[in-house]
Amino acid sequence: MAAVIQVVIPVFGIILAGYVAGRRGLLGEGSSEALNAFVYYVALPAVFFISMARVEIGEILNWPFLLSIGIAQLVTFALAVGGARLFFPGRFGALSLHGLTAVFANTGYMGIPLLQTAFGDAGTLPAVVATVWHGAVVMAIGIVLLEADFNRGRGGLAIIGGVSWGVVKSPLVLSAVAGLAASALQLPIPVAAETFFDILAAAAAPCALFAMGLFMVGRSVTSGAPELSWLVAMKLVVQPVVCWWLAFHVFDMEPLWAFSAVALSALPTGALVFILAQKYGVYTQRATSAILISTIVSVATLSALFAYFEIG
Repeated sequence: MAAVIQVVIPVFGIILAGYVAGRRGLLGEGSSEALNAFVYYVALPAVFFISMARVEIGEILNWPFLLSIGIAQLVTFALAVGGARLFFPGRFGALSLHGLTAVFANTGYMGIPLLQTAFGDAGTLPAVVATVWHGAVVMAIGIVLLEADFNRGRGGLAIIGGVSWGVVKSPLVLSAVAGLAASALQLPIPVAAETFFDILAAAAAPCALFAMGLFMVGRSVTSGAPELSWLVAMKLVVQPVVCWWLAFHVFDMEPLWAFSAVALSALPTGALVFILAQKYGVYTQRATSAILISTIVSVATLSALFAYFEIG
């Protein structure tokens, strides 16, 4: 539990700093949106490009690991959206972000240090691969769904064209593709360029969390408690249970990778969901509350998971 708490406390510290700055009006109106834009258009593309360029394609394509995580996300997404349609109905974009909130894990900011604490350097690679998966695949799917909602009401070809153009011009998708291409072609990255991307990438997580704190000024964290409870249960219970069954009973992989898949699936919702929600102006408050509450609850659920597997 101590290792989990040490990772969680800085998350809340940065969010609290943003909230205090917002309450005192230090950054002025629109600061959350401006900071969010910086993360979306500048910092996150740097993260996606450099993290993918550094990982060899062969290391990324660990199929049993990716299938365990991916199928667990697909099952959880379907259950979450199905439940939301029945009990928390909304427009297509809101339902899509509801599902994304239930499956998108905080692999970068929490997963990497947690697995490094548990397994040392050997734990870094699974967390990095999962981060690449979330950035290149899960985030891209989220953008497709939101672009489809944004282009609703148009003709069939117009919707396809609008969605395709929205995905193609997305800085997150473009940077991910560029990073994967650099990795596949084994292109050398100059030291100065690598340092440039590293500096920008380091700003992504704290700026996203700080922007969340700014956004929450004057808003209730517990508004919509039934829906939030459903989301947290999907993220912290259903998804890791499905992943556990796949990793340990369906696919054949090394024990470290199998446990890593489950642990990464059990992480709370990542802050990138808030970035996407605020970018498209859909489901922002619910996504933010789910990130905060799932992070709090994950102290207990992750500690129980590590204890069950006798890790640490």
